[in-house]
Amino acid sequence: MNHMRTWNLFFSLLITLSGLLSIPAKANPIDLSKAQIYCPVKDPRVLLRSLEVLQQEVGKRSQIQWSIVKKIPKAGQATIFLTTEKELAALPEPLRSAASRMPATRSEGFKLVIEESNNTVLIVGHDARGLLYGVGRLLRKLDMRPGKITISGEASIATSPKYPIRGHQLGYRPKTNAYDAFSVDQFDQYIRDLALFGANSIEILPPRTDDDFTSRHMKLPAIKMIAEQSRICREYGLDVWMWYPNLGKDYVHPDSIQKELNERHQIFATVPKLDAVFVPGGDPGDLEPDVLFAWLEKEAAVLTKYHPKAKIWVSPQVFRPTQAWFDAFFKHVNKDYPWFGGVVFGPWVKMTVQEIRKVVKPSIPIRHYPDITHNYSSQYPVPHWDLAWSMTSGRESINPRPHDEKAIHNALDEFGAGSISYSEGTNDDVNKFVWSDQDWNPETPVIETLRDYARLFMSPDVTETVAQGLLSLEQNWRGNLLTNQAVYQTLMQWQALEKQAPLKVLQNPRFQMGQIRAYYDAYTKRRLLYETELEQQARDILTDAETSGSLPAIKRANEILEKAWKNRLLPEYRTKCFALADSLFKSIGAQLTTEKHGAMSGRGNFIDNIDIPLNDSPWLLDQMAKIGKLTNEKERVLKINEMLHRTDPGPGGFYDHLGAPESWHRVVSGLSWEADPGSLKSPRIGFGVGLVGVEWVDEIKATGFKGQITPRVWMKQAKTLYDQPLKIAYDELDPKASYRMRIAYTGRFRSRMKLTTDDGSVIHDFIQTGEQPIYEFDLPQAALSDGKVTFIWTCGEGERGSQVTEIWLIRK
Repeated sequence: MNHMRTWNLFFSLLITLSGLLSIPAKANPIDLSKAQIYCPVKDPRVLLRSLEVLQQEVGKRSQIQWSIVKKIPKAGQATIFLTTEKELAALPEPLRSAASRMPATRSEGFKLVIEESNNTVLIVGHDARGLLYGVGRLLRKLDMRPGKITISGEASIATSPKYPIRGHQLGYRPKTNAYDAFSVDQFDQYIRDLALFGANSIEILPPRTDDDFTSRHMKLPAIKMIAEQSRICREYGLDVWMWYPNLGKDYVHPDSIQKELNERHQIFATVPKLDAVFVPGGDPGDLEPDVLFAWLEKEAAVLTKYHPKAKIWVSPQVFRPTQAWFDAFFKHVNKDYPWFGGVVFGPWVKMTVQEIRKVVKPSIPIRHYPDITHNYSSQYPVPHWDLAWSMTSGRESINPRPHDEKAIHNALDEFGAGSISYSEGTNDDVNKFVWSDQDWNPETPVIETLRDYARLFMSPDVTETVAQGLLSLEQNWRGNLLTNQAVYQTLMQWQALEKQAPLKVLQNPRFQMGQIRAYYDAYTKRRLLYETELEQQARDILTDAETSGSLPAIKRANEILEKAWKNRLLPEYRTKCFALADSLFKSIGAQLTTEKHGAMSGRGNFIDNIDIPLNDSPWLLDQMAKIGKLTNEKERVLKINEMLHRTDPGPGGFYDHLGAPESWHRVVSGLSWEADPGSLKSPRIGFGVGLVGVEWVDEIKATGFKGQITPRVWMKQAKTLYDQPLKIAYDELDPKASYRMRIAYTGRFRSRMKLTTDDGSVIHDFIQTGEQPIYEFDLPQAALSDGKVTFIWTCGEGERGSQVTEIWLIRK
């Protein structure tokens, strides 16, 4: 009580002096280097690991050990007070008053009060999680250096999360680009890091998925690691979800069902905490809705035996959906099964989340399952990505997209109850923290998240420079790479950081992930410029083949194109990328190459693509090899001219590559990207040529159909998803002319497509694409009578989408 009176007198004196002298608030940060911690919370179920987290994370960065005291320190002693609303009454009245002046908080919220006048920090958690998140916010704002800790009074805040579900999937399986190499301690730290930014849920995976059971990287068998993941979450007070696809061959026959149930008994009994199971409707495990929900009821009985309060969530996720499938699915969703938790909106869900919200009962929650990890062939691809990036960076490279993630989140967040992201490893590390901050408060500027990320995980010395450097990496992927000067500026930023940052920062894997992208991007841009010029030189030589002779021209053109790999540019940048890839593998198990680091193809191994040709040399070399085998000079010259003029539509004709920026104006837009980032109602860019009998593309290469080498442009096309029409318009045709239409259908979808015009004319009925690349059709004169025409492609029901790569309108 003596200390209580001292606190009251101390605060009264400060208030009086402030009033008499009109002393402004301190501008300087307060020194917490010798602070003590006082916490009146005694219930271990509330306190959990919050005190431990605060002490350990401060100690790692400052080498200062904040001691925990059992009595309230004297007024004026630098103190960190940790409490919940319930125990607030145990603190001195001035602290209670300071807290009461802050806005009220709700579930999981907290108040962070910085009292500069007496070097005091007060964290008031609304509840147990609020206490942890208050600790997280304090750590994010502290300036921690060896032997010194300060904080600014501007960090004071009262805040509560907007959405109740905020988390990320951390799947321990070989398909990921790093998680399968994590140790128990690494998972503990990573889950802690995510919690410091407000995450309250971690989604784990069972040992059996659409993947191998083990990898050379695994420290523990999957069955043991998921038990550890669950335990870690329980100790932090976080929810545990499990993504559990239906991979059995039969969910009707009693013997097959029993086999599946036996597996569920084993898995659900293994994990000490499990709050929800998410079962995808497909991708993998497609089932008809009646069979699916009958099975889920049986699965729920096993689940609740071990985890009585757990619920099952399900997504309408299916590759080839029909309306009948959706009707049956949502009929079951609305039946109020006692075991049913809610609906998940994620990748390859045909309906928009707005439509789902309308067809399910208001009482049924929707959880977002955003794909923040992939760059293309994904739910939210990089908009209008340059082909060179898709070929080199690939589907799953290190991909900080802070502004994109905020835009995607804020376009759709109001229709759900929060998110648990789809992640395949550490490549999307920045995106996770941005997304968690947006789920907490969608008004949070991304730069604030990035500054906290840099300050807490690297060093306060690089707070602004790293934050801006991460923003610059996103700018590298904007627009046409050939003309994007931001790439060089970004590299200069990171090179300046290299010279200024201490060794500890340079060895930090989060710093190195940004660093490797800066070098890789600059190397890629220089290669693109170099190889584009080499291709033009080769084409110029081939243009004179009739004069110089076809065989000498072919020989010289080959020599020029081969310079791309025989006379490489910037070998020091290339060496730097491989060295950083090795370092990231050693520190966090990041698998950036297949051979050396054991990555799965198309799963983060973008360094394997560092030398992939960026011009049309694969196709040109293949064509020249075939032409060189011809025995007739005139025929060789003719074939060379045909090769060089492949895209020529002739006099008065039109040619468009619909994947190119200069032709995109012909694509009739739907909603803006900001309103429809998943392009469920709008066209998008697609990548990949497509192989006969194959519906997946790991890497974007000039190979397609039956394995032949293809033109570079076939790797990029305009596309729509499912039965959304793809419309391409022309408005400067000669109304008196006749035209023949040549179309290149490439892409990874092997869809049945129909082509009509806006006046109802049928150019071709449904045809199965993916068997051949080029089709030709005469255009009906009536469709062109006013010099304008809009071509409309539609798919049959259950198809994946329409895609068009090239169009020639040849004037006859």
